[in-house]
Amino acid sequence: MSEREVPGAGASGAGVAAGVQVMGAADAARVDAAVELRGVRFAYGEHAVLDGLSLALPAGCLTGIVGPNGCGKSTLLRVIDGVLEPAAGEALVEGDALDSLSARERAERIALLPQIHRTPSMTVEALVSCGRYAHMGLFGGLTDQDRLIVAESMRVAGVEHLAHKAARALSGGERQRAFIAMVLAQRARTVLLDEPMTYLDPRAALDVMGLARGLVHEQGMTGAVVIHDLPLALRFCDRIAVMDSGRIVAVGTPAEILDQGVLEQVFGVMIARMELNGEVVYSCC
Repeated sequence: MSEREVPGAGASGAGVAAGVQVMGAADAARVDAAVELRGVRFAYGEHAVLDGLSLALPAGCLTGIVGPNGCGKSTLLRVIDGVLEPAAGEALVEGDALDSLSARERAERIALLPQIHRTPSMTVEALVSCGRYAHMGLFGGLTDQDRLIVAESMRVAGVEHLAHKAARALSGGERQRAFIAMVLAQRARTVLLDEPMTYLDPRAALDVMGLARGLVHEQGMTGAVVIHDLPLALRFCDRIAVMDSGRIVAVGTPAEILDQGVLEQVFGVMIARMELNGEVVYSCC
């Protein structure tokens, strides 16, 4: 994948030094992309959140989106999902303009698990079944096919044994797996996860990231995850997109991102790479 320096990136990305190699719109277009954003701008009132952002999510890859608080990561996912409409630029899903797709067509292609979601008073099976609602008519009910999809989604997410348990009675890790099963039941080809490890203990966080990687590598999906834990992002994601001040300032494999030193510049931390029990792991220092 070719990379080049985008003129002015250093000025727009606070803390990113000149000369950092970043991906521009022309490079993004050459990626076999499930999702592609080109020059997207979005603002809440007078406050610009996304400032000419370009990014491609390659099909069949898990992309980790990292960046400081308030840089626009969650807004980026909501634009991809069609919840927010950009003021400028374009969003493409599998080559089609996002705004040309009906709600049902979007649901077949994109599924979003937002950062903040309340757990309803229902069983895990009922919660996961909510993922099928986008495919049903106004007065439609679950079909036998829908029920098979719900059962398979619970199996893949590892919550099949919790089907009849109250969702509110689950542990944090179990609850997040149940919500991911709900997203799986939507049967979208691209899944967006917004900080799915929030409030999880280290073991549960590892499990959720392993599940996210499995969705891509074993289920043939495309994934993007907004994540603050840099060591987990580097360990589990195929690609890392680094955001700062409403733009993508660098994108590449974990090794490429580490070689560029951009994480140190954006976050002000050092990243150590090591091998543990035959697996490459990372730590911040």
